[in-house]
Amino acid sequence: MFDINEKKRIVIKVGTSTLTHKTGRLNIRRMEKLVKVLSDIQNSGKEIILVSSGAVGLGMSKMHLPERPKETSMKQACAAVGQCELMYMYDKLFGEYNLTVAQILLTRNILDTPRSRNNVENTFEKLISHNVIPVVNENDTVAIDELELEFGENDSLAAHVGIFSHADMLIIMSDIDGLYDSNPKDNPDAKLISEVHEINDDIRALAGGAGSSLGTGGMITKIHAAELAMGAGIDMAILNGRNPYVLYKFFDGEGVGTVFTKD
Repeated sequence: MFDINEKKRIVIKVGTSTLTHKTGRLNIRRMEKLVKVLSDIQNSGKEIILVSSGAVGLGMSKMHLPERPKETSMKQACAAVGQCELMYMYDKLFGEYNLTVAQILLTRNILDTPRSRNNVENTFEKLISHNVIPVVNENDTVAIDELELEFGENDSLAAHVGIFSHADMLIIMSDIDGLYDSNPKDNPDAKLISEVHEINDDIRALAGGAGSSLGTGGMITKIHAAELAMGAGIDMAILNGRNPYVLYKFFDGEGVGTVFTKD
């Protein structure tokens, strides 16, 4: 039976829709709440690894672009600008709770190269052992995996991070409460599925199209992340990131969101 109290090392992924307003600008109130909750969870003895989207969206805002650019080089430029603001805010906000963060930018070839992957694993272990919270994103200025949807707005990246960091749990903060038995936007009677024990064709069929205009993910990328995580023996949950305090409910065992577990 799934028990969150048994989970110590937790990868938490937050998407663009969680961190920004529809304008692309930073949602300061929500980000402050998120950092407060994550700091509290870290102080309780958990080991938090944060996988954060949002760089492209923030860069769009800083560069005064009305919509997400289609040109890859422009997306990379947005990511380069936005990543600075993203890390500045994380450093500032976590610092208010006496916690230190470290920026880790990954590319797919690093994950696929044994020596490089081992170096990253060692870095994670050292940071975590010193109570530092790693903040992970894909290095979009030199790699285009996420920008071209191969990673899927960091959902799959978060699963890979969970695997090589030997995490016990992956939590994806989205703009929806979890996986439903039908599209809740079209069906007001749609029911939230509390637990999924196997990723099959029926579950995949429930996952629809793309995410918001600022992000690139959708439910299907989260299902793929669940497949990767469960295949490695890691439980995963989808929670609604629009209220970061839902993490408290989850860690108190209140049964929010959708949990993907083989138990």
